[in-house]
Amino acid sequence: MADQRDTTGDGLSSAERAAVKQRAAELREQGRAAKGAAKKEREAQACLDAIAALKGADREIAQRLHEVVTQEAPQLDPKTWYGFPSYARDGKVVVFYQPASKFGTRYGSIGFNEDAHLDDGVFWPTAFAVLEVTDEVEQRLRALVRTAAG
Repeated sequence: MADQRDTTGDGLSSAERAAVKQRAAELREQGRAAKGAAKKEREAQACLDAIAALKGADREIAQRLHEVVTQEAPQLDPKTWYGFPSYARDGKVVVFYQPASKFGTRYGSIGFNEDAHLDDGVFWPTAFAVLEVTDEVEQRLRALVRTAAG
């Protein structure tokens, strides 16, 4: 699917604009009264809801990532980030899944933000294209998540 750019001058596609609006809503929700365990519970449910809303391979990959993270790095908190299923340490997203359907791309991607402990010299990957999670992919993903979580 081609990226349809808006002509309003901001250079964002409608999908990108929607993601920015989702992030603003997430930030507003985070600022609400709930704190501590109630906040974490609400954010975890938002992550599960984001996964449930996906279809096909996107849902399968997001579910497998969720299983891997909860087993390998239970210290990471599930939440959403720009509407993506994400996992954070101290409120900062470490790993996330960007579904292919979000921006009409050929593949989804599992990404790691700067708080992931993946540094390897002066050059290392921070995102991986994923078409499906095979046993081999899952084993590599488990190792990456363990390392990223620290």
